[in-house]
Formats: sequence, structure tokens, C-alpha cells
Amino acid sequence: MPETASSVPAPAPALGLDAGGSATRWALAAADGTIVAEGSAPPLSGVQLLDVEACARLCAVLDAIAADCPAAPRAAWAGVSGLDAGTAPAFAALVARSFGLPAGRVHAAGDIELLCRAAGAPGRCIVLYAGTGSIAAALEPDGTLQRAGGRGPVIDDAGGGHWIGREALRAVWRQEDAAPGSGVAAPLGRALAARIGGADWAATRAFVYGPQAARGAIGQLALAVAEAATLERPDPQALRILRQAGAELARLVLALTGRIGARPLVLAGRAFDLHPALEDALVAALEAGQGAGQGVAPGAACGAVHQGLHQGLHQDERETASAALPAAGVPRRRLDTAPHHAAARLANGLADRFADARVDGMAAGPAEDPARAAA
Repeated sequence: MPETASSVPAPAPALGLDAGGSATRWALAAADGTIVAEGSAPPLSGVQLLDVEACARLCAVLDAIAADCPAAPRAAWAGVSGLDAGTAPAFAALVARSFGLPAGRVHAAGDIELLCRAAGAPGRCIVLYAGTGSIAAALEPDGTLQRAGGRGPVIDDAGGGHWIGREALRAVWRQEDAAPGSGVAAPLGRALAARIGGADWAATRAFVYGPQAARGAIGQLALAVAEAATLERPDPQALRILRQAGAELARLVLALTGRIGARPLVLAGRAFDLHPALEDALVAALEAGQGAGQGVAPGAACGAVHQGLHQGLHQDERETASAALPAAGVPRRRLDTAPHHAAARLANGLADRFADARVDGMAAGPAEDPARAAA
């Protein structure tokens, strides 16, 4: 009996992974792009590939996600913090092993490339990410990733959650140095102590330097900074740190626009949800044409950024930005697609290209690896 359209089984879903410093989020998307399942797991990083024990932990997390998925995926697309062109193939191979996929159905890239693809077509915008870390990036039509920042917490990552948490700890303990008892008794000190589990130096030392210390945990302290800044009488140190974070993020945008020109700005990452002071400071620094003390001529830089951002918007986006912001504001929008959802939909496209390549290959010989085409 011939199959009817209704009797043909639906394709298996596709898997998207977004692995950052605080967590790994995954999603399964049906062939039409509908998200049918999602979850979270411990953080992953491409740096783990460089150490045998860390790589084993990475594999364990991937295996756990595979066990949690309600259906076996037909393809996977992963955006991973700390991954580059040199380590992406190795990560893709581990995903293929955990999920039983052929190599051509798995693509791995840096998490920032994923954010740029989630934000829109290549060459159309600049993504400013502030999560655990921070980076400004733009993906060009030829696949080149332009970036400023994203150097990790030891070198920089200013304006991200880890930096905000670290600056808060620094402020409290420097205040303790000058006047013992005053730092931990301040609203910011109390908010940090509640999340750390104690107000004394021993608790902070164990939290920051102990065997269970993690970059993502320090990033979570940014929530304590936001709490202290949201009080009826806001903690002045908390507000200062959030405003400084906004200025640091503006520096990244200005550094990038100085090289590639101004484009519409897309904000991504949970730091932008902490407190309005952060985004207000970002906009003020962009309008002034300088961030975090960088000596940029306000007139020329500010005019170029403001004009370029407006020109890069579609008419409907321009009207929305103008309606939502003051006349002197910087046109911007929030990333409206969860990166792990975007990755799952990219995986659908990867699976379709793989299927097409197999059909073409049977008729005309070897075809281009669709994982390379996806890049």
C-alpha cells in the first residue's frame, strides 16, 4: 500500500547546544523549527579538550545530555565557549560519539559565532554579549568573525558577570581593609554574603579559591550586585560597578566599530537584565564616543556610531527603535532568540544539507561536506 503524506513519519528532531561559562543549554527542534524539548547541564568549554581529565568531564556532560534527550537527534549544532577552528573538529567528534551521529551531521563553533547567527544574517549587525564574560563581535558573509574582547577573566572580560562579581568582592574587602566591619555590613556586602554562605574572609576565600570554585559561580555574584543596587536606598558601590560595567562594554563596541564601521547593535546575555544602570551607562558611553576612559573624540566617534546604527536598521526596526528610545539614544535591540534554540534550527539545516548531499552524491559522486558548508 503506498504511503500517504500523513503516514510518512516526521523527521527526528535536531539538537542545538549553547555551552558557556555558567551552564550548557540544549534544545531539540522539529523539522519546522518548533522547539519540542530543552534542558540544561553543567558548563562546558573548548579549553577542556586540552586536558585529559577535563575532557573526560566534558564527555560525561555530553553523555548526560544524550540520556536526557527524549528523542535521538538527526543532527547537532554546538556553540561552545573557548572553541576555535583548531579545536572545533575534536569537539564535534565527541558530540557525534555521544549522540551516535555521523560526522557530517555535527557542526561545532565558538559560542560567539552562534550568537551572531542567532542575531541575524551575517554582515548585518554587531552583537554585544555580556554573560559570564563579555565580547563584541560581528560575523561577516564570508564567515570571518570580527571581535573585540572575549579574552577570559584573567586578562579581561570587563563588563561581564564574572567581572561584576569580582569587582564587588574587591570593593567590599578593600572597604574592610580601611574600616573593618564596614564593608560586610553595607548592603552590597550583605547581599554577597547571602550568596557566598558567610560574611567572613574564610567564606569568601573558600568560595573564590577553594577546590569547588568556578568561574560561573563568581559570575552569579552579579545578581547580588543587582539586588544591592535595586534597594530603596541603593548601595552606591553596587551602582558604581554596574555603571562601570556599561562603560566597559561600550569600549568593546567602539573598538569594533572603529575597525569595521557602525552596524545595528544587538544586546545578548543576562548581564543586561541585572539593572537599568548598566544599559544606561552603555548608551551614555556610546553617545559620548568613549568607553572606560578610552580617548575617542566624542563628536566624530559618537556621530559615526549613531548615524551608522540608524542606517543599518530596516525601516520597521528604525521606527521601533525610535519609538522605544529617546531621540538621542543609541538604536539597539535585545537578542530575541535563545541561542540554544537557534542552534537547534541551524542543526535542522545541517541535516537537510547532509541529506541533499547524499542524494546528489549517489547521482554525481562525492559532495561537499555539509558541515563545512554550514560554517
